[in-house]
Amino acid sequence: MAKEYKLEVQKRESSRKSDLKKYRKEGMIPGVYYSYDSKESIGFLVSQSEINNAMKSEANIFAINVGGNNRNVLFKSVQYHPVSEEIIHMDLYGVNMKKRVTVKVGIELTGDSVGIKEQGGVLNQTAQEIEVTCLPSAIPNVIEVDITDLSVGDTLSANEIKLDESLELYSAADMLIVSVTLPTKEVEASSEEVEADSEGEGASEVASQDSSENKETESGSEA
Repeated sequence: MAKEYKLEVQKRESSRKSDLKKYRKEGMIPGVYYSYDSKESIGFLVSQSEINNAMKSEANIFAINVGGNNRNVLFKSVQYHPVSEEIIHMDLYGVNMKKRVTVKVGIELTGDSVGIKEQGGVLNQTAQEIEVTCLPSAIPNVIEVDITDLSVGDTLSANEIKLDESLELYSAADMLIVSVTLPTKEVEASSEEVEADSEGEGASEVASQDSSENKETESGSEA
């Protein structure tokens, strides 16, 4: 069951850029709450320390009181400063605990791949998360993917991940998650060998042609 964290926020009165800048200097992060069943949106402020504690809690559902009502919300989007990487804005999305939602969940690889451990392969993880549909209370922190049986040349797509019965895959079924391949250097070495063989064959053909031409010339001279 998804963990819930009580997030302390306060209603925000202004959306002017100058005021938003002032809020951030005071250690407050501006945000917007969006309702799931209406076009209602409410501006709010939350302290940086409160957000840090919320993230450490590893909760998926957050309980807030904004606009005079208690609401359950998800983090819809978080905007970071490009240099300091501090949170500068966030959107919260209200949810109905009895209705399914679509969320992105991180992937955690488990096990030791046969292809890596015994065959000298290299692991390539092309997706860090997948989208699933479920009730808010069933949102997992991570989705574990066992790669033990993957050999060199094997791939694993989204539809091959074993999901809990409470989860339904929303990402494209053929979305590549992980693959095991030979190291790049070995592949390049093989290519070079092929090229070398091709050049050798070409040289042999030229030598053969030259030899034939010389014989023809000599025969012509004798005549």
